Amino acid sequence: MADKPVGYFGTLVVGVAFGAGWTPCIGPILGTILIYTSTQADLARGMWLLLAYSLGLAVPFLLSAVAIDRFSAFFQRVRRQMLLVSRISGAVLIAIGILLVTNKFTILASWLTKFTPEFILERI
Repeated sequence: MADKPVGYFGTLVVGVAFGAGWTPCIGPILGTILIYTSTQADLARGMWLLLAYSLGLAVPFLLSAVAIDRFSAFFQRVRRQMLLVSRISGAVLIAIGILLVTNKFTILASWLTKFTPEFILERI
């Protein structure tokens, strides 16, 4: 508790903020799966979709929990380069934003298509 100046209440506030931040990302996909499942006669397919969705949310968190010690050691080594990483990431976000605003994002999409495996392209 010495590291948490607000105690358990601070943990609650961080959890609420995290959940509120993720709602726009989670809500539309989960809502779509639930609507699809409720309007189709194929309950098994809906259950598989919900399973895949749940695993997609849970697995990264579980892997993060398992690898937190290794990540902490890695981050200590990389921390000196974080300013450079932040600047490069910001530049990439600005470039993608410009592509979106100018309606040229398809240029990036067509370039990335070259690196997409054929079995994925066949399903799209």
